[in-house]
This record gives sequence, C-alpha cells and structure tokens, in this order.
Amino acid sequence: MRQQDGYSLTTRGIRITVRPFYLEEQSAPDEGRFVWAYRVEIANEGAVAVQLTHRSWSITDAMGRVQKVHGPGVVGEQPVIAPGETFEYTSGAPLPTPSGFMEGAYHMVVQGTGEAFDAAIPAFSLDSPHQAMRLH
Repeated sequence: MRQQDGYSLTTRGIRITVRPFYLEEQSAPDEGRFVWAYRVEIANEGAVAVQLTHRSWSITDAMGRVQKVHGPGVVGEQPVIAPGETFEYTSGAPLPTPSGFMEGAYHMVVQGTGEAFDAAIPAFSLDSPHQAMRLH
C-alpha cells in the first residue's frame, strides 16, 4: 500500500516499508542507465523473534522485462529481529529504462521453532524525471 512515507505491507506481524528514490548523480539517461536506491525498514510487530535468511526480488523495467534476484540475507547480513525491534538498510537497483517497479519477499525463520515463512515486500515503483508521461 502506498503511503506518504513509503510503501508498506505486513505479513505475520512483520511490517516492511520501502522508500525508493532516484539517484540522478549515478544515472546516465543518454546511455540508458537509470539508478535508484531504496531504504527498507523491517519492523517486528509480532510476539516472536525472526531471522531474515534470504531475499527474493522481481525487478521489472518499463519494457516489461523481468530480472529475478535471489540470495542470502540483505547487505551481507542475516539479521535476527526481536519483537519490537526494527532492521533498516539501503540498497539500489539500476535499470535500462526510466521507470519500473520492484516487489519480492524476505524468507524468515521463527527463532526457537525453526518455522519458515515469507514476509511480502510491497510492490513499489521506480520513477525518474526522465520517463515519458502518458494519460490512460
């Protein structure tokens, strides 16, 4: 769900909020390179500690091309997030088009029981000032 302060979604007490921003200084529109950073906040609003073990992303550019990204943890970490705590990090994504969107999931494991579940990452748009405006 889009909110003033970002895109947010809660799965099993894990609230994930994403705030994307365009990086003009790292982009080269004339060369087909558009770069965004995104700040992620993972808040444990549940009653049990969880560990983020893996991530899965689907990144779609303005031409509908999809890139899948899977890997361990985030930014080199596999954080354990206790009830009431948050974990934040910043990462980035380049695209060959001036807009696109991302969505995905964090693979979580409940501490103590080993139960695994996916916490959904809300879909969020990657918008740059270089995209052509269209009316639908």
